[in-house]
Amino acid sequence: MMKYLLSILYSMFFSFLAFAQEEREWGDWSMWGDQGNGTYFNPIIPSDYSDIDCIRVGNDYYAISSTFQFSPGMTILHSKDLVNWQICGNAITDLTQVSEELNWSRMNRYGKGVWAGTLRHHNDRFYLFFGTPDEGYFMTSASRPEGPWEPLTHLLSDKGWDDCTAIWDDDGKAYFVGTHFSDGYKTYLFNMSSDGKSIDRKSTVLINIGNGREANKLIKVNGWYYLIFSEHKEDIGRYVMAKRSRKVTGPYNEEKQLALPNLEALEPNQGGVVLGRDSNWYFLTHHGTGDWSGRIVSLLPVTWINDWPIIGQVLPQKIGTMTWSGRIPIKEKERLSIKRSDDFDSEKLSLQWQWNYQPRKTKFSLLERPGWLRLKAYRPLQLNKLMYAGNTLTQRSFRKPENKIIVKMDVSNMTEGQKNGLCHFSSQHAAIGIVKEGNTRYLEYRKNDYITRGTQIRSSFIWLKSEWGLDGISRFYYSFDGDQFIPFGEPYPLVWGNYRGDRLGIYCFNDKTEEGYVDIDYFYYQ
Repeated sequence: MMKYLLSILYSMFFSFLAFAQEEREWGDWSMWGDQGNGTYFNPIIPSDYSDIDCIRVGNDYYAISSTFQFSPGMTILHSKDLVNWQICGNAITDLTQVSEELNWSRMNRYGKGVWAGTLRHHNDRFYLFFGTPDEGYFMTSASRPEGPWEPLTHLLSDKGWDDCTAIWDDDGKAYFVGTHFSDGYKTYLFNMSSDGKSIDRKSTVLINIGNGREANKLIKVNGWYYLIFSEHKEDIGRYVMAKRSRKVTGPYNEEKQLALPNLEALEPNQGGVVLGRDSNWYFLTHHGTGDWSGRIVSLLPVTWINDWPIIGQVLPQKIGTMTWSGRIPIKEKERLSIKRSDDFDSEKLSLQWQWNYQPRKTKFSLLERPGWLRLKAYRPLQLNKLMYAGNTLTQRSFRKPENKIIVKMDVSNMTEGQKNGLCHFSSQHAAIGIVKEGNTRYLEYRKNDYITRGTQIRSSFIWLKSEWGLDGISRFYYSFDGDQFIPFGEPYPLVWGNYRGDRLGIYCFNDKTEEGYVDIDYFYYQ
């Protein structure tokens, strides 16, 4: 009897928590992800993993996330249960395969670069397709999601295309889908070679059209071909739609809205529909409006009604809406997580790191001082402009109740004109750092390249810190012993811009000469 009562109490407690989460305001969550009791709260990743696609291969799930101008490009995630994820690789090691505009020498693709893609598995091989708004469509493949991935193949060289997808049919024939957003958001289907390396422009079939229709995913379930996409309407918002056909080439005449816009949840809309290991269906999605935390990730159940995949909680009118909680699809002993801290003991950078644009390889090292990251200074493309200084090392920030970054630097080898430090950046930025003028080092606070001079730095070592919470207000600190921290600079509201949420960065540049360096002992992210 007691066991039965405890079970009821537990169920009531969880229902209360779930109700509380349903009623919360966007971004105001004290709990997220795996709760350790077989349940989870959305978001499952409160960080900028945008333009999600998801597949299952055996007992493993893999997802991709767009990376824009950051290198290496196209982050690949791995999970065993759809809730707990880790980074298992990045598919594009050299962004200059896309364009020289993505190199450190030009830095001319903010808001562009590697946009949304699709991940597929066929004949024991992984295939990645993605688009850029200026250069067109590309593909690469690998035998393992960790790589190595083949050099990029350029499928279509044309501006104004986005959000592609692909499918291999049961007879082995392959098809590619892409949206020409610069021509009225017309979505076309093309015949594709079996190796995924070419598409036939002459085979074009128009399968969808409508303002703002994008986020394409083509899947086959129970004899139906579903083109799942998102649609936007003024004064209504963005929401998930589907068209279906009995033939892959169409016509896709039947159409249905799968979920409400959910403006209060920042429009969950772009993602992948996947069959779980528990034989239930799920939608792994980002939330699409954007704020300082970027387009974060949630997991929603999928219910099939009249052969339509309804996303989220099913309302009486047979349409889906956002749900903030659920049971983890399957219990796993190992709980994967996205790494954030780094002590730089490896000979390679950890997978969470991405450079702002393709880096200048001779200007950083993990080998010259083992256990430290060495960043070597060189001139920015625009003097004293952090956003045009190459080799800024970045990772995504998180929207959690408490965040604390501490970076330990050895600044003893700085030279005249050198600047280095810890920054937050998106379309705007702020930073706490050190500058050397003559024989003297000073502390400085940067906000969009406006400088506030601070105290003189006599120590060889300095610790820099940023703290922020759910409000997205960062506060900077410095220390000479790693224990006692002193605030410096004004509070900085983190921002969204260039289709990205806030990024953390470690920078080093020199306006005067290509000399000097800074050594980083560790990057600690609580």
